[in-house]
Amino acid sequence: MDQGTGVTVRTEHPADGQAVRRVVTAAFGDEGAQVADLVAGLNDSGHRRVSLVAEVDGEVCGHVQLSRSWLDARERLVDVLVLSPLSVAPELQGRGIGTSLLRAAVEAAAAEGSPAVFLEGSPAYYGARGFEPGASRGFVRPSVRIPEPAFQVVVLGAHEAWMTGALVYCEAFWTHDCVGLRDPELARLEQLFD
Repeated sequence: MDQGTGVTVRTEHPADGQAVRRVVTAAFGDEGAQVADLVAGLNDSGHRRVSLVAEVDGEVCGHVQLSRSWLDARERLVDVLVLSPLSVAPELQGRGIGTSLLRAAVEAAAAEGSPAVFLEGSPAYYGARGFEPGASRGFVRPSVRIPEPAFQVVVLGAHEAWMTGALVYCEAFWTHDCVGLRDPELARLEQLFD
């Protein structure tokens, strides 16, 4: 239990599937069904490594998932984790539940021995929680549709200096078209970052 938020973060159980889909769908609004399908696709493909839920008063109200992808380093491919998606029920956003899930996911990634965790997201939100721009560490985003500042990483204890290069998403991200943004949203955000 996180004393600051009253939230319990735990490993997702098989019985949580419908609740997770409901939370993800609600959290992502118009894209909710697509992102929920991504979660299912990552699970079905065998790339899911960690899936955590947040509960308040015994009800699932948040979810985060870590899935296997690769870093295309000069020496060899390196298994890394991608944090996607991070979801909190809209009516409970702003209460620290996402931060609790994020912290637990990074701890789980370190326990798994991953050298890094990548994500696409708000530099302000994730930067305040330990993530940094991937390019600053020598990483290359997997798509030009990801605004450079949104390509975020946290490096972990297993990271070595030679582990730089392009992030390669597993197939489910492409199959469900959940990589970066499309116009007109991409153009709007690029103007904000410029």
